[in-house]
Formats: sequence, structure tokens, C-alpha cells
Amino acid sequence: MKRLSVLLSLLASPALASNGLEFSLQNTNFVVLVAFIAFIGLLVYMKVPGKLTGMLDARAVAIKSDLDAARALREEAKAVLATYERRQKEVQEQADRIVASAKEEAMAAAAQAKADLKASIARRLASASEQIASAEASAIRQVREHAASVAVAAAGDVLAKQMTAEAATASIDAAIAQVEARLH
Repeated sequence: MKRLSVLLSLLASPALASNGLEFSLQNTNFVVLVAFIAFIGLLVYMKVPGKLTGMLDARAVAIKSDLDAARALREEAKAVLATYERRQKEVQEQADRIVASAKEEAMAAAAQAKADLKASIARRLASASEQIASAEASAIRQVREHAASVAVAAAGDVLAKQMTAEAATASIDAAIAQVEARLH
């Protein structure tokens, strides 16, 4: 097949298409035809078409392996992406649970703080009531003591004005006797 195509290319050359058949080295068309045929022959002899085919096949195999590797990487990336999306959902759910738990704890802490505040207010009110009662009792006692001392002073003045020396001696003796009777 190859030989037939070479023969046809020789017959269809520009040198044969001219007015006359000139197979001379002076005819440039003939020289170009001979050089072209020699070049093609040299390429066939050196097995360049086979090498080109082999190189193209090797490149096709390399491209195919690169495509397969890219597909594998794509699948791996999809798997990693799915893993990270799943982890993100899990983390989001966990964060939502933490926030809900924190809200519940905050509400419980607020309720406990209200209860503690009410108890503290009740204790302070009770303490204030006790202090008021104590101050009132102290004031009453001071007023009574003052009233008693005023009464004693007034009684002392009245008795001093009414008392004679004989009555004072008799009163002292009676008081001593009364103390003796109570002590023994």
C-alpha cells in the first residue's frame, strides 16, 4: 500500500505535469521531487512513523493515567468534602446543644439568684426588725432608768424636805434590820 502511494505521488509530481518530461538536475522541480522522496524514504527507513505512533500512544496512555488520577483525586476530594460537611453539621448541632444548655443554666442561675435575693432581703428585713426592736427596748429601758432616777431624785428631794433626823435614823435602822433578815 505504501509503495503504491509513493508511486502515485511520483506520477502526480509537478515535474511530470510540465510540458515535457525533464529528468535533469537542471530542473528544480525534479530536484525538489527527488529530495522529497528521499526525505520520505529516510523517514520510513528510520521508522519515524512507528516512533511517532509510539510516542503518541505513550502520550495517550500518560494522558489517560493523568485523567484517571484526576478522577481518583476528584472522588477523594468529594469524600473529604462530604466528611467535612458531616463534621460541620455535627459541630453545629453540638454548638446548638451547648447554647441551649447554657441558656437553661443561665435561666436556672437567674431563678436561683432571684431566690437568693429574696432570702437575703427577708434576712435583712428580719435583721432590721430585730435592730429596731432592740433599739426600741433599749430606748424604753433608758427612759425607765431615767424616769426611775428622776423619781428617786424627786423622792430624795421630797424625803429630804420632809424627813427629820429622828425619822432618818429610824428608817436606817429599819433598812438594816430588813437586810439582816433577808441575808440570814
